Amino acid sequence: MPSKPKQTKVKSTTTKDDEQQALPSWPALQPLVTAADLTFTILLPDQVLTIPRLWTAALCKTYVSFLATLHLVTTPGKPKKGNAVRVNDRYQINDPAFAERLWSDTALKQLVEHPTIDGRELNSDETKHLWGGEVLGLNNNIRIYRYSAGQFFDRHFDESNNISFPSASSPSPILAKTTWTLLLYLTSCKGGETVFYPEPASKREAVPAPVIAELEVGMALLHRHGRDCLLHEGREVLGGEKWVIRSDLCVRR
Repeated sequence: MPSKPKQTKVKSTTTKDDEQQALPSWPALQPLVTAADLTFTILLPDQVLTIPRLWTAALCKTYVSFLATLHLVTTPGKPKKGNAVRVNDRYQINDPAFAERLWSDTALKQLVEHPTIDGRELNSDETKHLWGGEVLGLNNNIRIYRYSAGQFFDRHFDESNNISFPSASSPSPILAKTTWTLLLYLTSCKGGETVFYPEPASKREAVPAPVIAELEVGMALLHRHGRDCLLHEGREVLGGEKWVIRSDLCVRR
C-alpha cells in the first residue's frame, strides 16, 4: 500500500487550558432511543460504521442551542506545518464525567460492547479484534465542531493517542489508547459529507470508489484511526450549519 503522507496526519491532544476550563453544564441526555431499537450500519467492513438515530432529533436540537452558547474558536486560516487545512469553529474540553455520560447513558456502550454486525452478534474475541482491544469507554477529550457555509476539513488521517483513562475501581488511571474516531452529527446541511478514500489492495487493482457518509441528524459515525485509518475529509458546507460532537473509543494498552 502507498505510504500515508505526513502532512495530512491529525493528532488530537488536550492542553493545560483545556484541563483548567470550567466544565459546561451539559443538558440532560433525554429523550433517547434504546439499544434494542438501534443497530450498526456498515459503510465499509471493519473500517466505517454508523449508528443512525443514536440521538433523537429533539435531543440534537437541545444540544445545538446549548453548544452555540459556548466559546467556540475559529481555526487558523493557515495551518501549522504538517497539519491538514481545516476551517471551522471548535470548542475543546477535558471532561471525564460527560464522556462517561455520552458512553453509558446512551445506547453506545451496549452497542459497542455487544456489537451485532450483519445480523450476528460478535463473540468476545471478535469484539476485541474489531475495536482493537478491550474497550474502556470514550476519550475524555471532548471536541465540538461547527462548520458554517464555506468551511471544511481537508483530506487527512486521524492518529491514535496514548492516554490515561480514569478507573472507577482504583485511584490510578488505566493506560489506554484510542482506536476509533467517534463523530456524532447533530444537524444536517447542504454539503459537509464525510468522505473516505479506500486504498487498493495492490498496485494492479483499480482505486476503489470513495465511501460517502451523508449527514443525518442524530447519527453516530465510527471509523478506525491510527495506522489503519483511511484518508478522509469533511467536504465544504454549502448551506446551513454542520454541528458535530467528537470523541474516540479507548481500549486498554
